[in-house]
Amino acid sequence: MPQITLDALRRHAVARTLFTPTTLPRAITRLGFVQADPIRAPARAQDLTLRHRVAGYRAGDLERRYAQLPIEEDFFVNYGFVPQALHRLMHPRTPPTVWPKSRWAEAHQVLDFVRERGVVHPREVDAQFQHGKTRNGFGGSSKASTELLDGMHYRGLLRVARRESGIRCYAAREAHEAAPDAAAAMDTMVDAIVAQYGPLPAPSLGQLVAHLGAAAPQWRDARPAALARAKRRLPSTAVEGLAWYWPAGENPASTRHAAPDAVRLLAPFDPLVWDRRRFEALWGWAYRFEAYTPAGKRKLGYYALPLLWRDRVIGWGNLAWRNGVLDAALGYVCGQAPRDTALRRALDDELGRIEAFLQPRAANSAAANSTKPAPARDGVIQAGSACSRWR
Repeated sequence: MPQITLDALRRHAVARTLFTPTTLPRAITRLGFVQADPIRAPARAQDLTLRHRVAGYRAGDLERRYAQLPIEEDFFVNYGFVPQALHRLMHPRTPPTVWPKSRWAEAHQVLDFVRERGVVHPREVDAQFQHGKTRNGFGGSSKASTELLDGMHYRGLLRVARRESGIRCYAAREAHEAAPDAAAAMDTMVDAIVAQYGPLPAPSLGQLVAHLGAAAPQWRDARPAALARAKRRLPSTAVEGLAWYWPAGENPASTRHAAPDAVRLLAPFDPLVWDRRRFEALWGWAYRFEAYTPAGKRKLGYYALPLLWRDRVIGWGNLAWRNGVLDAALGYVCGQAPRDTALRRALDDELGRIEAFLQPRAANSAAANSTKPAPARDGVIQAGSACSRWR
């Protein structure tokens, strides 16, 4: 195998996750996990992630088709969508928080109610049982019924059957036996992590395996051994003093990983950019998600989308969808847009794809073609040393 360099790892990371767009079920199976986030700027993270990987994808398609797909909403390394085969490995869970008998009594009453109704909206549960209010994990007040439903979902008593205007509606989930081999189940979950986020530096691999404590708390103590097995099992190399791991059967040094002349504006939680440690190693600058940063302290913007040009993340974009018109405010690592005709053409193509993605499914085709993306407005934020890495 030719020597594996940081450039090769970067090209490999881009090529393996931005595969040729396919169907929605196949894309989710290939990804293994799609992280969810409720912020819509200009669309939810799961839709922004899938639009690159599903042919003809429109914002909201996942929610519209969810009930017909072999997937589940649940916790994995974060909250999102997983294939049912992976979902089964995580249950039955033994949460670290032990419910008292009174809480279990409420849960069994709600479970009987859900089984009777088939699928319920949280407001139906609240109206039926009037559980009142409770303090949530953020220090505020929430409906106690909502908190109870969340807990029942995490414990595998309920599943998300569909969403109504973004609100989870629940159905009873049938129990099943635990995986007969805990080590094999953990190895499968670790392999799903590496397939999603690889190639991974060793500290990031360890961090993600630690996150499996939320996916399968009943096997929390098995995580160190699972990580050790993964490091023995997976192909790896050391680059600039850092160990990297990737899925078996792949070759990061392959010449097939050449990046196309394309621009991609990526969700903050896209598997290509989710790992901030890997991001800085591959692209030489620090990307931060600033939606929860006070406005006066933001450097990139409320919901800045990393801007990938070929195999280099050279900036970011903040997008807004107002009355059928896309507005794009762009910033660049080197302070200004490169004077590159191919980049400008590719950026226009990407903004056009985003506009089509944001058009409602029911929109008349003529109306959908009547608006054009607003000209991109370039920002001027200097980030320093990364400039020489993509010129």
